Amino acid sequence: MNRVIHPIVMGSKVFDKGMMTYQHGYGTPYVIPIYCWYLEGGDKNILVDTGEMRPIRSEDREKALGGRIHTFEEGLALYGLKPEDIDIVIHTHLHNDHCENDGLCVNARIYVHEAELAAVHDPHPLDFRYLEDYIEEVEERGQIVPVSGDMEIVPGVRVIHTPAHTDGGLTVLVDTAKGVAAITGFCVIMENLEPPREVRGMEMEVIPPGTCTNPKAAYDILLKVKGLADILLPLHEPRFASTPSIPE
Repeated sequence: MNRVIHPIVMGSKVFDKGMMTYQHGYGTPYVIPIYCWYLEGGDKNILVDTGEMRPIRSEDREKALGGRIHTFEEGLALYGLKPEDIDIVIHTHLHNDHCENDGLCVNARIYVHEAELAAVHDPHPLDFRYLEDYIEEVEERGQIVPVSGDMEIVPGVRVIHTPAHTDGGLTVLVDTAKGVAAITGFCVIMENLEPPREVRGMEMEVIPPGTCTNPKAAYDILLKVKGLADILLPLHEPRFASTPSIPE
């Protein structure tokens, strides 16, 4: 089953580029999109992550991204969907900007790595991006499906455990008409996976996430994901804000 991936911008952040690119880009202001990825095809409506609940929407941010910023309901409506139409949500991880709209998906099974569930309920002080408020409702409704490792979610959509940014990061591999697309389970931009010449000149093939669990292990994980995919979809790459469908 080949699917088409629709990146929908459901939030943004303005911060230092070094938050994306470990040991590189510090001091450079940068705007990143926060995506919800709709996987079109098959008999299940599938989302990867659910974005922010109340995204900041401004002309400056949209200009920087090159695309519109939507609320959850507006973004789904682009494809004729409502939150209650979603059958499956797959989480790359549970930092708040990736799961704030889970509670609206009342009919969805929500796949999350068990390490993320542990972290969201008892986060380390450095992990301030975990806020259990956003998943308590779906936990109480019994919607969570814990994931312990690599697994197939439905035919043509599978996850692999990639603990580069968080301990329970899941990269989502999606079969498309032009090969396997990887929605990364770690917060990076394309520069992390396709470094500029000056970085490659240092014999570095990838750049670890700016926030990572272990930089050397993260480096190897990024190489692994890069080798598995024909299409790379870094979680916060701005160019997809103006790309309605992948493959194009």
